[in-house]
Amino acid sequence: MATRDHGDPGDAPSMPPPLQPPTKSDRPSAAEQARTIAAGSNAATLATLTADGDPWASLVAYGLLGGSPVLCVSNLAEHGRNLTGDPRASVSIAAASSDPDPLAGSRITLAGEVTRPAASEQDAARAAYLDAVPAARLYLDFSDFTLWVLQVRRVRWVGGYGRMDSATAEQYTAATPDPVAAASARAIAHLNADHADALAAMARAYGGYPDTDVAVCTEIDRYGLDLRVHTPRGVAYTRIGFPTRLNSADQLRPVTKELARLAADNSDNAAKAGH
Repeated sequence: MATRDHGDPGDAPSMPPPLQPPTKSDRPSAAEQARTIAAGSNAATLATLTADGDPWASLVAYGLLGGSPVLCVSNLAEHGRNLTGDPRASVSIAAASSDPDPLAGSRITLAGEVTRPAASEQDAARAAYLDAVPAARLYLDFSDFTLWVLQVRRVRWVGGYGRMDSATAEQYTAATPDPVAAASARAIAHLNADHADALAAMARAYGGYPDTDVAVCTEIDRYGLDLRVHTPRGVAYTRIGFPTRLNSADQLRPVTKELARLAADNSDNAAKAGH
């Protein structure tokens, strides 16, 4: 029997292709995605190496100094001793998700080496950790706890099934967290509950699927909306880009309202032209 390629869906239905090119499909880079995920949490899985060279994974809290994770670990803990002996480390951070399938969500791995904060950044590193983990006031100044800063050398972003990319340390450092991320969950719920017709009109006008029956918003960022579209040909995914990149969450409501208006006008014009 021939070996089946990993990407072969077998008898599973294939996703219908767009009938026309999407109008605008800009999306965040892997570096921007990584910075956003890192900024959206304060817990990670830390991977270190034991004295015997064995991998050791443990749950840690972290703050961010720029994009660099700041760790505060006990020298009595296994991972604390590991970092003292070998500075190579990585952290895995998962974005919050309501999906019951944990592999369908977004996550990142940041790899590099830890260093003690320089004297000039000691106060900033301490403040960054306390800002992310206020309860650390109870132990941060204990003599057996040490602050470490992970100097990121390698970045890997996974956005769920079939979506992944890498970024360099320079790209990651230069990127900024998405300003829309904090408001996206509320905005997605509102759009799906109250503006389902507008989402379908956007998919038909701008998403490349003029045969859309129903569209569901699955994600929002500073560049646009991700939609899951249901058509007579099957279910597909498309992107609706904003006219310009957003700089704050306050811009989200007016830009989606304008997109909905333009999509509705486009639909009305198409209907008139058909008569």
